[in-house]
This record gives sequence, structure tokens and C-alpha cells, in this order.
Amino acid sequence: MKHIAWAAFALILGSSAAMADVVKPGDVTFDEGAVPAPLTGQAGVAEEGRKTFISRKLGNCLACHENSEMKLEQFHGEVGPSLDGVADRWNEAELRGIIINSKNTYEGTIMPGFYVGEDFPRTAKQFKGKTILTAQQVEDVVAYLKTLKEQ
Repeated sequence: MKHIAWAAFALILGSSAAMADVVKPGDVTFDEGAVPAPLTGQAGVAEEGRKTFISRKLGNCLACHENSEMKLEQFHGEVGPSLDGVADRWNEAELRGIIINSKNTYEGTIMPGFYVGEDFPRTAKQFKGKTILTAQQVEDVVAYLKTLKEQ
């Protein structure tokens, strides 16, 4: 029983430490559109990023971007550029910056900022002041995009 209590305590302590490392949307530092520093103290997980990329309720990236790696998924968009080989075109900091707020890189883009707080217009009351993705989901999507290299 003591082992279970200590394990639970360690889990809570670890969760608190991980939460303390999250950069809030208003505190993100951009360098010419890029965001060099990760938003969390935890590395992104490519497989989780892939799920977010596909999810119509989260990233919904596939609605605007073609991606051959997901050719079996439905409804590839053609609004944004193809993401085939994206890891060869942009580095990790640039990818992170584009996902957080692409308007810092591409003036006039219709791509939403996925980790923007109060200054992002959200029409539905339940979403006002909330980001589209969490900081960890941004890191996960970055990790996934880093796997998309030219064949």
C-alpha cells in the first residue's frame, strides 16, 4: 500500500512539474516567425501529433493540407501547401512558429493560430479565450511534421 501511495505522490508531483513548464500563449517568444523554445518540458510525440493532425475536432490540418503519408484518409485539402517533405523545408522552430500563429510568418494567411489566446477571435462562447491546441499538442504536431521528409 505504501508503494501505491508513493507512486501516486510521484505522479502528482511529476504532473505539477510538467504543468509548471508550459509556456502560456501570451508568453510565447517569436524570432522572425520562428519559436525556438519548446512550449512544454516534455518532448513531442509524433504519433500523438499525427492523431491531432487528422482529428476534425483538434488540428484538422488535413482539411487544408495534402499529405501523401495520409493518402488513405478522406478529405485532403488544397487550400494550404502540401506538407510532403515539410521537415526538409522548415526547421523545428519554424514549424512550431507556424503552428502557434502562422500570421507571424505569412501575412494574410487564412490559417488560424492554433496556440493563441485572448487576441484570437472565437465566436462560440465556450471557446472564447481558449486555444485550439494545447501546448503539448503543438509539440506533438511539430514532432509529427518533423517525420515528413522527402522520400
